Amino acid sequence: MPKRAAVPVEEPGGPFNALPTGLHHHLRPFFADITEEVVRAIRTEIPEYARPADDTYMQGVHRGVDHALQGFLERMAKPDTDWEPVKATYQRIGRGEAEEGRSLDSFQSALRLGARVTWRRVNALVDADLLPRNVLAAFGEALFLHLDEMAAATTAGYTEARLHAAGELQQRRTRLLDLLTADPPASAEAIADLAHSARWPVPRALAVVAIDHRPQAAGQPIVAPEFLARFDIQPAVLVVPDPEGPGRARAVAGALHGRLAAMGPTVALQEGARSLRWASEALDLMRRGVLPGGEMVRCQDHLATLLLLRDDALIDAMAEHRLRPLEQVRPPQRERLAETLLSWLQCGHNASEVAVRLAVHPQTVRYRMRQLDELFGSQLHDPAAQFEMQLALRALELRRVATGTGAG
Repeated sequence: MPKRAAVPVEEPGGPFNALPTGLHHHLRPFFADITEEVVRAIRTEIPEYARPADDTYMQGVHRGVDHALQGFLERMAKPDTDWEPVKATYQRIGRGEAEEGRSLDSFQSALRLGARVTWRRVNALVDADLLPRNVLAAFGEALFLHLDEMAAATTAGYTEARLHAAGELQQRRTRLLDLLTADPPASAEAIADLAHSARWPVPRALAVVAIDHRPQAAGQPIVAPEFLARFDIQPAVLVVPDPEGPGRARAVAGALHGRLAAMGPTVALQEGARSLRWASEALDLMRRGVLPGGEMVRCQDHLATLLLLRDDALIDAMAEHRLRPLEQVRPPQRERLAETLLSWLQCGHNASEVAVRLAVHPQTVRYRMRQLDELFGSQLHDPAAQFEMQLALRALELRRVATGTGAG
């Protein structure tokens, strides 16, 4: 068999152009037996394909092997033929494997096994003097190029399908997060249906974490699949199922990667909006310096602070109503009197305890209390007025911590 002139590998036909003219005619009669041997080897050596009782499945395996080998012969016959239609076929195969939920490992193993069997049989033909030995090098190069290109096309199709499926799944999980934090709440049936399609086991309870995350400043963190997350909004949101479960705190900390965050209260499945609302308010207080930064804050540990600072206008109105007498004294004295009044209310009107808390002499406390009695009169002894004074004073104290300002 005369040889074609060699051409550079970069040409469309690549190593197929280096094959002797007519080699495919000499090989074609042997390819039916090679196909059968490849199928037997695949059934024997690869467990995924060992289904002798499933005729339909085995017919599919046989067709796949035959298609691969016949495609190889066609490329030998026409080295410059368009590879794209064949490539598209293997991309479809890859997508099919992904849609069936299988790994590509078995398919790739079958490709390699088929190439080895084919190479062994062609070597046997050479040993039997049915083919000249000088065809082996070019044949082997073409065979393994064909294998690599089939594997690459299959992998591309598989990856495309997996990415598409992952994108659809993420969309469902995003919709589920929005549903869980909706106000008014969605029905339990709607949540359960979407959770099933999003592959998210429905928990007995959940908590929502509000996270200080700037989408344009950093990439989206990778979180464990048991969490639902949105990092494309501000604040970012993380839904934590069964937050009191073992290991949850460590898993949440890992998902946050050191970001400023606050976890709302643990709530029933349809009360996620409340958990998110409290978490967002706590995160705002963290940003303002009222609540500590660093590790994640839990709302349940700061309920009084959240209550007191929920409405600045309401605090101002209460302070105006109950603390107006303090406006009659100068700011330095006003701050000392406010501090003493709050301590006196918190210590159950015990001047000695107030003195210890403020690190002053008890007589100083008594002197200040006489001043306060002159300013407030009967209000200082009214339980309802005392309660509102304490709320207003504590709220103003928290606000001063955040702003670094004095009393008033």
